[in-house]
Amino acid sequence: MSANTTKKQSESSQPAELSPDEISGQLSQRVRALRKERGWSLDSLSAACGVSRSMLSQIERGEANPTLAVTVRISQAFGIALGELVEAPLSTSSIEVIRADDRTFHYRSDAECRIRTLSPLHLEKDVEFYEVLLHGGGKLKSAPHFKGTREFLTVEKGKIELESGEDTTLLGPGDSASYRVDVPHTISNAGRGEAVLFLVVIYQN
Repeated sequence: MSANTTKKQSESSQPAELSPDEISGQLSQRVRALRKERGWSLDSLSAACGVSRSMLSQIERGEANPTLAVTVRISQAFGIALGELVEAPLSTSSIEVIRADDRTFHYRSDAECRIRTLSPLHLEKDVEFYEVLLHGGGKLKSAPHFKGTREFLTVEKGKIELESGEDTTLLGPGDSASYRVDVPHTISNAGRGEAVLFLVVIYQN
């Protein structure tokens, strides 16, 4: 093994240096991942660390940069060192993989629907990609997002009724739609069986 090879391997094993924005993204991803691993709701984490639910939600979405004091309280609630929340990943690969069985990305599962996140959590302030399974009679009803936000969906299986503001349309397998989500919007299963769709949320920066 040459000296150059040894040097390259040593360099690749060092943590990547992150910019402030990347550190913020790493923190938001880590907080949400740890919360999901423990099966905690935002309310549960709020009670454990003494940080408001709304602030925690903003942190997880990368919309707020917490103070050092807040970050310490969150790390203490998880029982980990502060550095574990903001440490840079050892891997410098440009490929980010989300495994089908990674429960960190299982966003929601209840009587209405099951939602799995298909995009890296640190990108959530820019774009979000979801797989949505709506049970029979299930609905995904949402309050308005930030101004200018849009969603794109494609129906994989079943029949969907889509409402965006005052507009409504029906969609079947293979159909796609683009619509505003800075207004109240609802995705409903209009069929008898399960419906599956893929959903992309694009935020206007």
